[in-house]
Amino acid sequence: MDFGGGDEIRFERLGRAGVVTLTRPQALNAVTHRMIKALGKALRSWERDEGVDVLVVKAEGRAFSAGGDILHIYEAGRAGNPPVEFFADEYRLNAYIARFKKPYVALIDGIVMGGGVGISFHGSHRVMTENAQFAMPEVGIGFFPDVGASHLLPDLGGSFGMYLALTGNRIRYGDALWSGLATHTIKAEDQTSFLDRLALTGDPESVLRGFFVPAKRETDRPILEAISRHFAQPSLPDLIDSLDRAGNDEFATGTLATIRRRSPTSLRVAWRQISAGQTLSMDDCMRMEFRILNRMLAGHDFYEGIRAAIIDKGSKPQWRPAAIDAVSEADVEAYFAPLGDRELEL
Repeated sequence: MDFGGGDEIRFERLGRAGVVTLTRPQALNAVTHRMIKALGKALRSWERDEGVDVLVVKAEGRAFSAGGDILHIYEAGRAGNPPVEFFADEYRLNAYIARFKKPYVALIDGIVMGGGVGISFHGSHRVMTENAQFAMPEVGIGFFPDVGASHLLPDLGGSFGMYLALTGNRIRYGDALWSGLATHTIKAEDQTSFLDRLALTGDPESVLRGFFVPAKRETDRPILEAISRHFAQPSLPDLIDSLDRAGNDEFATGTLATIRRRSPTSLRVAWRQISAGQTLSMDDCMRMEFRILNRMLAGHDFYEGIRAAIIDKGSKPQWRPAAIDAVSEADVEAYFAPLGDRELEL
């Protein structure tokens, strides 16, 4: 079945299921504009197709999807032509997945980050294996947790979503299940049988009952209580102060060190974004994120973060401003200001 996308994404009908496979394993299935457009076309077609009861998205190789095609974004932005349309189409797709009328099963076996989260975690069924790892590491490259993170992360209990947004830390499938990011966990070795069964019945709920294997939480209770205490603070400076005052507590010290390596601007923006997302619909979250995106693409830290992480691998980013208290409220406010006739249309 050809919805476009070339050799980067494959579409098949297996019985009652429409199956999407990301096929860029050598690039850890980083999401391209071509993949976004093709997936959007397939969803529109299969949503109307009475022969399709369920949609499945999976991937080849050791990653589900490690994010967006960052290098392409960097090069286009540096050349003075930031790929705003790529993000507009990606955000529209994220919003569409959230309101997709049929069961949408993401089968995640390996790393899922950034853009990969956007095409999986807004679906109805987020199924992870023991090989899965989730992260939204954008604040580490001078960006912000986008692709609907402002809708996804505030819903997690115990301020766990704010913790993930501000640290960029990875979690495994047990924490994902416990926090509500994942809806089900299955064994990696059962993926093929699970898919065969799903193709036969088209009913993910009944099939998952037969394959679901509960996963234990990886983060223990004292750490979860610490996350809840520190990350529920009423402002970012209060959060940092709370971690600072915890003395030689290993978790607080390590978390503070992690946060201090992130872009101060990104931290400020992400704090405000995740806080605001608590009361916004998915569509309004995407409109807000598109406003932030346009300012990030016109700024400094995003390009500096990618330079340090990818171009000059392992070098230290020089953030501007370099300190959290040097980012003013007015600076943050500017990221959220309306775009006039350039607002995201959904």
